[in-house]
Amino acid sequence: MTELLSDTGRKTMLEPLFKAGWAMAEGRDAITKTFDFDDFTGAFAFMTRCALWAEKWGHHPEWNNVYNRVQVTLSTHDVGGLSAQDAKLARKMDQLAE
Repeated sequence: MTELLSDTGRKTMLEPLFKAGWAMAEGRDAITKTFDFDDFTGAFAFMTRCALWAEKWGHHPEWNNVYNRVQVTLSTHDVGGLSAQDAKLARKMDQLAE
């Protein structure tokens, strides 16, 4: 069962993400990051790679794509905030963006 991140979980799982450019979303318990690519094809390819992992893990991002930019917000709707699933998907997205 998925649970909200505890204070300890937030410290250990979120702090490395904040150092990698993720930030708390304004007004909600979620993290957000904007990824920039050389062009639309790079952005769309990133979204495709992420979609395969999101589907495999049953955890889907909120995202928006405009040309070479992909803005991502992660939160676990079932628990009303951040869970370990969000941190896991954020780490994977960072790897896939490299």
